[in-house]
Amino acid sequence: MDFDVGKVDLNCEKNNTAHKTNDISVNRLIVRRGQSFLVTFELHDLSRPTTDLLELMVETGPQPSEALGTRSVFGLPEGCGKGSSWKVKVHQGSVLLAGSITLDITSPADAPVGEYSLSVKTSATASVGSSLGKLLLLFNPWCKEDWVHLPEEEERQEYVMREQGLVYKGSDKYISSMAWNFGQFEDDIVDICLKLLDVNPKCLSDPAKDFSARCNPIYVSRVVSAMINANDDRGVLMGRWDGRYDGGMSPTHWNGSVEVLRRWLKNGSNPVKYGQCWVFAAVMCTVLRCLGIPCRVVSNFQSAHDTDKNLIIDDFFSDYGVRPKQSPDSVWNYHVWVEAWMRRPDLSAGSLYDGWQVVDPTPQEKSTDVYCCGPAPVKAILQGHVDLKYDVPFVFAEVNADRVTWMVFADGSKKKISTDSVSVGQNISTKAVGSDKRVDITANYKHAEGTEKERAVYNQAVKRVNIPEENSNGIHDGKPGVSMKIVELTKPVSGKDIDLKLILNSNDSETRTLVINVNVQAMRYTGIPSSQIQTELKELKLLPNQDLTIPIHIPFSVYGEKMRESNSIKVSAVVTDNDKSEAVYITEKDLVPESPSLTIKAIGSELQYSEMTAEVVFENPLSEGLRNCFITVTGSGLLTEAMEVRMPLLKQGQRLRVKMPFTPYRPGPKKLVAGFNCDQFRDIKASCNVYIKPVTGVVPPLRR
Repeated sequence: MDFDVGKVDLNCEKNNTAHKTNDISVNRLIVRRGQSFLVTFELHDLSRPTTDLLELMVETGPQPSEALGTRSVFGLPEGCGKGSSWKVKVHQGSVLLAGSITLDITSPADAPVGEYSLSVKTSATASVGSSLGKLLLLFNPWCKEDWVHLPEEEERQEYVMREQGLVYKGSDKYISSMAWNFGQFEDDIVDICLKLLDVNPKCLSDPAKDFSARCNPIYVSRVVSAMINANDDRGVLMGRWDGRYDGGMSPTHWNGSVEVLRRWLKNGSNPVKYGQCWVFAAVMCTVLRCLGIPCRVVSNFQSAHDTDKNLIIDDFFSDYGVRPKQSPDSVWNYHVWVEAWMRRPDLSAGSLYDGWQVVDPTPQEKSTDVYCCGPAPVKAILQGHVDLKYDVPFVFAEVNADRVTWMVFADGSKKKISTDSVSVGQNISTKAVGSDKRVDITANYKHAEGTEKERAVYNQAVKRVNIPEENSNGIHDGKPGVSMKIVELTKPVSGKDIDLKLILNSNDSETRTLVINVNVQAMRYTGIPSSQIQTELKELKLLPNQDLTIPIHIPFSVYGEKMRESNSIKVSAVVTDNDKSEAVYITEKDLVPESPSLTIKAIGSELQYSEMTAEVVFENPLSEGLRNCFITVTGSGLLTEAMEVRMPLLKQGQRLRVKMPFTPYRPGPKKLVAGFNCDQFRDIKASCNVYIKPVTGVVPPLRR
């Protein structure tokens, strides 16, 4: 060991503040690539000129090598270490006469991210360097040379630094938002993110190559996409969509990523039970933001799942109104994924496909034999360039597939009823920069429905995936003899009866005898029925040029229990014309009952390290008591773990008001999130914004 080096100061607080990682820690060195940082150490022997050899070395991963970019030797005089992309110079403020030297070290903007060891040799004869310590290197959206560079500071604050966000759910006509705590700066999350990379199958099979490839955000985002789900690796979350969540939590339980990631680590890198698309996406957003890749959560309503890659979704109805079979294809009420910001020089010499990329960790289809999706350039999806990697055809279908409706008869035969080229891909939504407003980004993914440009792009995409043109019919020809629609009479609210009406109108000059099947089903958000609610059969006369109105009443006593594991109610009407046996008409409406009101507010000074109070209020809307009630409150930067209050019974009309003390420990914009559960209602959510003002010169109290 070379003993020329004495006390080492990694200047963690100063460096981390400059690199915008001080929210993660000020006790360990965490820096961003392409940006300089300072290291100070004592020199016991000052007899030699400082221009003598001072050789530094950084290494990451197993079997580090300069050829793989996981080892670099560099030093003084400046430029020493031939071919090295790491640089060092003596810092301007360094005072050699005081017996110490401060070095200004800069990593390359394309260095692999992860943990490095840093050492120094202060003489040419030394065989081993003296350790200066460890550093964590992250992607750098502030650095122009980094592939993840994001030009606007306001967007960097939103898509890298913001610890809270909103996830949009519901259906295209009933969009609601759910607050989510990403918590990427909470204690130990950065280590969990690195652990996630270390146990990915590519790393386990060839660790040296994997650590080297971590220089590339395209590679890293793809690995993270695969590792958030546990379908073919030691991933974070096990997905489940059948409503049975034994041995784990319902996906609707989660309010944030931190508890999920910590459970995964505590479980020995075994999957946490259970997740669905919004949980997968939000946890992925946490990991990418923590590593320094700008990203945002995106919700697509009427989202198609195209299993056979023909850009067409087949819907099947029986002649009595229900969906008799689960088609391999489906249309989800909504689907949630992540957009990550990066350059794509692998696809184009220019910047044609740079910018937002879809990365989707929900395990739907395999991509090169792994359950992952993306990064798929949003610009490629807009132009129908479905022959590009990764998974562009699948995402294109999610936002712009055509739907074909088939009638299946008792003998197994089927008849094509209609083709719909409009409804898939509605109100694609993400949270606005700097506010809680919803931004519609549908125009980023496709041209306006009904335009020639949209059809031209769709037809080009069909040709690129080599589907015969006769399978890509556009709009169904011919005016139907009977038009019909389902209209709401009351706003659907969980806990109350729902009233609608079916209106039929004949375009014919003759009276028609119609057999009308009205069917009501509880639906999972994936477009799959979970249970039958009610059905009604009528035979009625429809007079020429007159409306026929049929009331539809759905009591809460009938639908309430069946909605606990469902997202929506689908009301379908199938009408058969007795006078024209070939004439069949279908209409349907999706309802998402609004949850009863839950409110939360923060009371107090909104000052770092000062005690505040969260007040949560819920009133029982039912004519019966609510059993086994409990309220949870979470909030990154506000409380380190969830607080919970239980109440065995909440009587009819009774109001529950709960106050919980907390001490905010991190300044900036934060969000308190509350959840209410009972036997009758599942996972009602509410949130409020809190802006915590910083306090300097105060010793932090113990977190609680």
